[in-house]
Amino acid sequence: MAGDRKRGAWAEIFASRRMAVTAALGFASGLPLLLTGQVLALWLTDAHIDIKTIALFASVGLPYTFKFAWAWVLDAVVPPFLGRRRGWMLITQVGLIAAIATLASADPASDTSFVAIMAIAVAALSATQDVAIDAWRAEILDPEERAAGSAVYVLGYRVAMLVVGTAGLILADLTSYRVVFLGTAVLLALSMVATFLAEEPTRVGPRPRDLVEAVVVPLFKPILEFFQRLGWAALVALAFAALYKFGDQMVDGLIGPFWRRELELSKTEIGTITKFAGFTGVAVGGFLAGIFTPRLGSRRALILFGVLQASTNFLYVALAITGKSYPLIVGAIFVDYVANTMGTAVFMAVFIAMCNKQFTAMQYALLTSLSSVGKRVFGWVGGDIIADAGWAAFFSSTAAMAIPGILLVLVLPRAVLQPPKKPGSEPAEEPASAAAEEAG
Repeated sequence: MAGDRKRGAWAEIFASRRMAVTAALGFASGLPLLLTGQVLALWLTDAHIDIKTIALFASVGLPYTFKFAWAWVLDAVVPPFLGRRRGWMLITQVGLIAAIATLASADPASDTSFVAIMAIAVAALSATQDVAIDAWRAEILDPEERAAGSAVYVLGYRVAMLVVGTAGLILADLTSYRVVFLGTAVLLALSMVATFLAEEPTRVGPRPRDLVEAVVVPLFKPILEFFQRLGWAALVALAFAALYKFGDQMVDGLIGPFWRRELELSKTEIGTITKFAGFTGVAVGGFLAGIFTPRLGSRRALILFGVLQASTNFLYVALAITGKSYPLIVGAIFVDYVANTMGTAVFMAVFIAMCNKQFTAMQYALLTSLSSVGKRVFGWVGGDIIADAGWAAFFSSTAAMAIPGILLVLVLPRAVLQPPKKPGSEPAEEPASAAAEEAG
């Protein structure tokens, strides 16, 4: 009987309007990402840019890594419309539409520098949109909704990436990359509806009274509070954030050139395979994450999903050795998307638990910024490995890069895996993941 009530509660959570809006905002957040990632890498590949330069282009995404540097602005400044969270969502979405449309007019072969500048602009606006949406999710989701909310957000995010990376690539084959960029701008404009439908979270804490409270406090207090609350565990948490998906991030930055140049797949083939295998993998992974994370507990889920994430890279090693094999390609993409969607869902749920709701934007941005260093800061290393040792060595080394992050999960203190129980944060309520760990 208790199990039936629990299943009913989960069904109600997944079917709620809040989950639908969360998924739609995940879709809006995921749309720009591939434009400065895989699609950009394929665009450069088709323009006959060398692999080391393509790897260096991963650095245009550095705004995703350093977004914490201006995240405090989204905590401190309230736009004159829609509220603190939704107002910033709308501002960044309008800016993104303009920047993406401008990038569509560029030519990477003749004006590589302009492409880089506009790609950085898109990444900066996209990263800022992520800060606003992440803060909204962390503040609006109740403890029992966090695992499901993270799962549906990742699902929406991944669906957007699949739309851009599948239909977009097919369009690029049939027409041009310009159509892909303009089409993405149109989809983003349609996604703005979710911003208007979203609830505005209740603001936690008093409004600033002067310049010091408006600027200095939002800039430094979130970090000080993070370290004061967690103590030495804060360092472990930050290292975990940087290393858990390090290898997967590096693969993500260069998988496009692998499909296009090494396996000689057409853009339509890449898009079609990704559409069926990738979308199915995202759906399965998101469902499994929402079901198993509360039962396993955060720690065991992080370890299990982390091992699965790393193991999928060996399927790419097999492809690099054997060459083009459609069954292996489909299987590799499906398994990769299942494992990475599961890992990302619990990873982000733990990030939410680490944040004090009074400083959500800054603290969450810091954690997610660190999670992308594998691609944004060290992406060039992948280019060197491929150029010097080949693709098989690259995928093998990225699998090994997962080990430090998984080991750190073993020493993450319980304080890192639970929501803060401080004034200004949500009342203490042990999440299902913590209860499951206790039972284990």
